[in-house]
Amino acid sequence: MWEAVALAFALAMDATAVSAARALGAENRREVVVLPIVFGAFQAGMAALGWLGGHAIQRYLAGYDVWIAFVLLVAIGLKMIWDGVRASHDDPPAKGSAMLYLGLGIATSIDAAAAGVTLPLLDVAPWIAIALIGVITAACSALGHLAGRALAEKFGKRLAIVGGVVLIGIAIRMVLG
Repeated sequence: MWEAVALAFALAMDATAVSAARALGAENRREVVVLPIVFGAFQAGMAALGWLGGHAIQRYLAGYDVWIAFVLLVAIGLKMIWDGVRASHDDPPAKGSAMLYLGLGIATSIDAAAAGVTLPLLDVAPWIAIALIGVITAACSALGHLAGRALAEKFGKRLAIVGGVVLIGIAIRMVLG
């Protein structure tokens, strides 16, 4: 059971960092609910796909998974940096969109598909591990968003630049291994 919990926390870290980074650049309070739901659902769903699809999915994504996540995270990070540079105190809050949430969900959960292949090796039923992955990711994402929002309220909208740099850093770390 502890292996499944550790796996869930490991998979949740990128989503948590992205939630915090997103909170730095946006004053959209609904994201504290939307992002955890999106990230939890995508992490659990991709782990389930990995478990069900086994090596077939891994074979097709093997050469491209990191690059897909890299492109999505860099693009979103650059957009956050651009918005932070242009920010003024009179700007309206940055709005999230379904496409943004979809891109973030995919970018942060591709590794969960590969991890899903290993679920039968754990000492717990795969469906329990999948549920743990979803719930722990959602909880960590909510906490990350709240922490990011607290920093943004204290230091201002220009922290969106920091959030964008964090996303690009996550992308580079993924590529470099």
